[in-house]
Amino acid sequence: MKIDKLHIQYLNSTLVDISFEVKKSLALVGQSGSGKSLTLKALLGMLPEGMSMELDLDATFELVCGESLAFVPQNPFTALSPLTKISKQFFASQEKMQKLFEQVGLDFELAKRFPPELSGGQLQRVIIAMALSRDPKLLLLDEPTTALDPHNREMIIALLKELQAKMGFKMLFVTHDMKSAASLCEDICVIKNGKVVESGVLNRVLEEPGEAYTKVLISSNFSNRKFRA
Repeated sequence: MKIDKLHIQYLNSTLVDISFEVKKSLALVGQSGSGKSLTLKALLGMLPEGMSMELDLDATFELVCGESLAFVPQNPFTALSPLTKISKQFFASQEKMQKLFEQVGLDFELAKRFPPELSGGQLQRVIIAMALSRDPKLLLLDEPTTALDPHNREMIIALLKELQAKMGFKMLFVTHDMKSAASLCEDICVIKNGKVVESGVLNRVLEEPGEAYTKVLISSNFSNRKFRA
């Protein structure tokens, strides 16, 4: 999937003007206020009131949330209603729900519980299962490991890689966390003030960043930069 142009505007000000391609897994990286969250909202059709966008897309599927497009939010604790059992928040058949629970490594009995009864790692697995219930072509990830401890963070990253290998969906991973990006994605797009400043194969960019902004992002995430070839 290739975004030839994504232009987001508010009044007479351009907030985002970028192009990128999701070949398999792309990390969209930048500091707070860089435009990465607006990019995600634009693809989801959730831009704040008053903003407009222009999108030129080259893909074999349309960006339709709930069909070709699925979303995994940042905080699993606020993504579900705490007063409704998990099974009642799952829009899939009983059979498919059970299969998805197995695929994300959860006991199906957990579907009978309320969200506050599950751990953060378990809840994020539930959210991932829900996102994949419509067999999406593209999975949008909004820093899905930020609210988790290091153990669960690594577990969720490994799970996403495993599920992608089995199901074949593409991933757009929006984050400021270079460590998680390096673990999950093949390519990277670095944005600053709504513009792409650097992009390419992720490990090459991490090893030889060409922009000072990218170097700052890397230095804030890594104390010892060693990456696989």
